[in-house]
Amino acid sequence: MDHSFEAQRRETYDTFRQSKGISLPKTAVVEYAFFIEELDASWPALERALRMEGFQTRRADQDTLIAMIGPIPVTAEEVWKYERIATSIALKHDFYPDGWELAE
Repeated sequence: MDHSFEAQRRETYDTFRQSKGISLPKTAVVEYAFFIEELDASWPALERALRMEGFQTRRADQDTLIAMIGPIPVTAEEVWKYERIATSIALKHDFYPDGWELAE
């Protein structure tokens, strides 16, 4: 599966543009979702690599890993910064991005 970081970045920035008028917290924990693409992908290797970069991880279900960071400033720049880091790691381990959200 090919991946376009530029398209992913645009989606994140578009989300913030579309949220104008919505009250967002100044800081929050952000959760990035990644789904497994290859059955032989190593969940432990991905989790280890993400934790080395400061993320906490949890398995949401049999196909999805959540990487959490924060609290970080809730800005397009900061959310994208960590999204890029986590996505780069995930792609190396045959996991693909499936969006992000602010943790409750």
